[in-house]
Amino acid sequence: MSFSSDLRVLWHMLFTPIKGATHADRLKSFYEGQAADYDGFRERLLKGRRELLASLSPAEGSVWVDLGGGTGANLDAAPWLSKCRKVYVVDLCEPLLEECRRRITARGWTNVETVVADATTFKPAEPVDLLTCSYSLTMIPDWFAAIDQARAILRDGGTIGVVDFHVSRKYVPEGRTRHSWLTRSLIPIWFSTDNVHPSPDHLAYLTRHFERVSLDEGMAKLPYVPFLRAPYYRFVGRKATR
Repeated sequence: MSFSSDLRVLWHMLFTPIKGATHADRLKSFYEGQAADYDGFRERLLKGRRELLASLSPAEGSVWVDLGGGTGANLDAAPWLSKCRKVYVVDLCEPLLEECRRRITARGWTNVETVVADATTFKPAEPVDLLTCSYSLTMIPDWFAAIDQARAILRDGGTIGVVDFHVSRKYVPEGRTRHSWLTRSLIPIWFSTDNVHPSPDHLAYLTRHFERVSLDEGMAKLPYVPFLRAPYYRFVGRKATR
């Protein structure tokens, strides 16, 4: 990734106004000018994606939905992709999905389909074995509804994997990381300028609706911001069998 490519991304992140009457319009406004440079910059910013995908092991013939999958970078990071009978990369942002289509064509994948759809209402024609959200919940305005819909389309016993930014609550359960007042206050304000909303409630909602398989927390370095770290989590859960 070249420095000039980074500059294009930073320019759009810092100086391009986000416009639009709908969420889809605002996503297009934000990503259209940086879609081609998106993956290289985000690889250094969005930590834990590869670790999350490496920790998953869907069975042969599984159906995988990557909700908010954007450019399809997760496909390259999934060592078990060829085991999936069907993969849906779902996103509202057409410029990012166009990059995903180029990736699919270049790799020759025949089991992957891109879908322009709202994460809160998307419903495939078949039960889903695995659903992932990679740094997408923080960009979905009604993320509660997105998690509810994920649970609705997952089969009983199906797996959900989520990695995203977050901030802790002021008081956390035993074994969880409590972030400083500065982190809890600054990160949401700063990230919100790009319509990214780290929440103290993601993990509480996920653990309430899915059986926890694993949970890891970490701090991500921010490119070109040497002294600030952004908290993130990796959660793997299972839909309870009725």
